[in-house]
This record gives sequence, structure tokens and C-alpha cells, in this order.
Amino acid sequence: MERGLRVFGDPKVELHVHLDGAIRPETILHFGRKRGVPLPGSTVDDLLKHVSYKTPLTLTQFLEKFNHYMPAIAGDREAVRRIAYELVETKAKEGVIYVEVRYSPHLLANCHVDPIPWGQTEGDLTPDEVVNLVNQGLQDGERDFRIKARSILCCMRHMPSWSPEVVELCKKYRNNSVVAIDLAGDESLKVENSSEHKKAYEEAERCGIHRTVHAGEAGPPAMIKEAVYLLKAERIGHGYHVLEDPELYKELLRAKMHFEVCPWSSYLTGACLPDFGKHPVAQFRKDRANYSINTDDPLIFNSSIDKDYSIVKDYMGFTEEEFKRVNINAAQSSFLPEKEKQELLDTLYEAYGMVPSAS
Repeated sequence: MERGLRVFGDPKVELHVHLDGAIRPETILHFGRKRGVPLPGSTVDDLLKHVSYKTPLTLTQFLEKFNHYMPAIAGDREAVRRIAYELVETKAKEGVIYVEVRYSPHLLANCHVDPIPWGQTEGDLTPDEVVNLVNQGLQDGERDFRIKARSILCCMRHMPSWSPEVVELCKKYRNNSVVAIDLAGDESLKVENSSEHKKAYEEAERCGIHRTVHAGEAGPPAMIKEAVYLLKAERIGHGYHVLEDPELYKELLRAKMHFEVCPWSSYLTGACLPDFGKHPVAQFRKDRANYSINTDDPLIFNSSIDKDYSIVKDYMGFTEEEFKRVNINAAQSSFLPEKEKQELLDTLYEAYGMVPSAS
């Protein structure tokens, strides 16, 4: 899409996009053929009929979509590096100048992982090597497409045994593309019932590793409380259900807690009511909350960042000024080191023709 045709044509910042939910269908087909992995379709259109959708499902039904195509990608070195590189290219074409992409190293590996994801056979690609390959892909993409890309490593709620290794990988690669730790997956699995997740986040905080948590997407406000007070999250992935606890919401507004919102995703996963006019983001906007607009899983939602921007413009009356404010917020809440964060902000201020705020 040409710059002039975009809903918001100026530079953008994206903080919440999943690597395994942003793979090009052509790439899935390529590696399916190369590795002899059966897929539900042999053309892009056929594959997308099974992988993507456009009317709401439950979060569980949404997560099942990954099973259709991840066996073609996970465990393959070339595939892992390539999907990271291609994501940077895609984001550059969308006008994103800084992206934080998240993924579970274990879900892309097939060695030293129990259970082996996606029902694959044991291989020799470890979670550590996955991170190294993703870093290479991101760095090659940065060089070729002139945007900045960093990564966030995900713990998975249903696999607490992976979390100690995830935090160690964050520590190992913290000066090499990795900027934070995340917790993703089924919110019905409370952290208080798993000491491994809690310990991983305590270690992350002790070492100065940034922290974000998926919370309040399908789950109640209690999950956001757990993320903020137990895991010491600095950002919340989604967080829509915070509005059901007015006291908590006021507290997080005062604290300028950042919400990584994904409007189209929240519709398709059933996280929010289908009426966009009553979407939590409309309230966030009204209250001048600290939030960003993101795609989440553009492959499965058959979308780009322009889709999410068009939703908030068409249904919530977002203006050019609000888009600028949201992207400044995203840059300020990014997990970049302070010097790089300031450089990013300066780039945005210049592109937006804005004078930096004293606050």
C-alpha cells in the first residue's frame, strides 16, 4: 500500500506482534514442500482458508489455527531465520520504523523440548539456537530495510518448565536483539499456581530485563493484577478487561501503564464485544491512556497494521493527532535502551512536525 493511501502514512511503532503468527503463507508452502510436511492446502488461497478467518472464534479455536502450519516451520534452521527476516521486510513496507516481535523459542525448536511441539519428531534445533537464528534474521532485515527490530521471548502458561530457560536466554541475548520477557497462553492457568513463571519473572526483574505479560485479554481483571503486582509487568498485552475493575483501571491510568492493544485481534478472538464503538480502546482514547495499536497475528487475521488503524479511525473517530500520540506512547514505552529510545522519539517528533513534550 502506498504511503499516501495509508490510514496513517507517517512512521509507526509496533510493540505486539507474534513471529509465528506473522509468517507469509508462501513461506509455509515452501517449507512444507521442502520438508515433506502435509499442509491443509497447496496454494496460498487454499492454505488461508484453513489458517486465517474473519468472523469471531474463541481464543482456544484461534490457537488451534497454529497447528495447521507450524509443523512446516518449527525445527528448521533456514525457516526460522527466514521468517524473522521476512517479518522485518513486511513491517518496513507497512511504514513501521521500530518493531518488537515476540515468540516462544521452545515452540520453534525440536531439541531439548518436552513435549516436542506440534507433534514433530525429535531433532537437533535447540531453543538457544532458535534465538540466535531469529536474531540473525532480524539483524539482516534491519540492515536491508533500514528499520529497527528487537525481540521478546515468551514463556508459555501451560509449560512452566520452559520458563527458567526462557529467562536465561533473555539474559544471554539481552545485548543482542532480545529486549524483554513475556508470558503468553491460556489465561485460565494462573501464575500463582506455578512457581516457575514467578521465579522467571523475579529473575528478570533482578537482572533488569524488561517484562510484559498477556493479561485481561480473555481473562478477568484479576489476571492483570497478577501481572502487575506479582510479575511486576511494565506493560500489559491486551488488557481490555481492566475496565471491569474501575479502581484498578484508575490506578493503572495514574501509573501510565502501557496497554498493547490489538483491535482486529480482539474482535476475532472474542476477547471483546463485536461492537467496535464500545471497544475498550474507545475508553482508553477518551481517558488518554498509555497504549499502542498492534496486529498481534496478522497471518491468522489476514491483516496488516493498516487494518487495525482503519478500525480505530472508522469506528472510534481516531484523528491524525491521536495516531501520533499513540505512536509517541509506543516509543516511550518500548523496551529499547534509553539512548536508542530517545533517538526513536526524535525521529518520530521530526516526522510528525512536533515539538517534544516537556513531560
